Amino acid sequence: MLLLFKTRRLLRVADVADELGVARSTAHRLLVAMVQRGFAVQDSITRAYLPGPELTEIGLSVVAMLDIREQARPIMNALSEALHETVSLVVLEGPNARFLDSVEGDFVVRVGSRTGQVLPAHCVSGGKALLSGLDHAQIDAIYTAEELPTLTPKSISTKTALLAELERIRAAGYATNAAESEPDVSAVAVTLVMGGSRAAITVAAPTSRVRARDTDRLGREVLRIVSEQLALI
Repeated sequence: MLLLFKTRRLLRVADVADELGVARSTAHRLLVAMVQRGFAVQDSITRAYLPGPELTEIGLSVVAMLDIREQARPIMNALSEALHETVSLVVLEGPNARFLDSVEGDFVVRVGSRTGQVLPAHCVSGGKALLSGLDHAQIDAIYTAEELPTLTPKSISTKTALLAELERIRAAGYATNAAESEPDVSAVAVTLVMGGSRAAITVAAPTSRVRARDTDRLGREVLRIVSEQLALI
């Protein structure tokens, strides 16, 4: 039904019923559901259905993600060349972190690409970096319960612990992940704001090469390289 808006400026119940091969009552019910979710609006005079504001928001969000991925690529390449580890671009989606892009490191033993993967934001360095940019009310809206889901025994498991971690990240300028998303992965992340879009750049490595006590050193190095690259833009 959404695809019909690609070729038609407006839809009527009869149009949808004919195109989908369903009863008019079913077509009407589907259109009402689309209106309720903002994917369509109904003209008060003609009673026809037009594309809704949610479609515009989705389109703008997709364009923004594509833009920041293109803009961040040179910085990601520079980090990968300097550190030889896997670099990823992460965006926040509610309580989750989505990996938009990755550049794999050149070590034989390395963290693989996570492009397309979605993980709890509080369990990964990129997610925590982005959460640190939100205020207390925004955090409360995302996390309504004290208990948080975990991926490993080292994952942050409570909202209280997360709030304390976010304060540390704000002070340091980078976030760390010491086996919090996977038992054998360490990572650090810094926030990147480009063209009005906000993402995080993460550097991940096996714990055999970057131990928990090494993450702060790596975080400072990533922060330095990203700052230098931004100054060149």
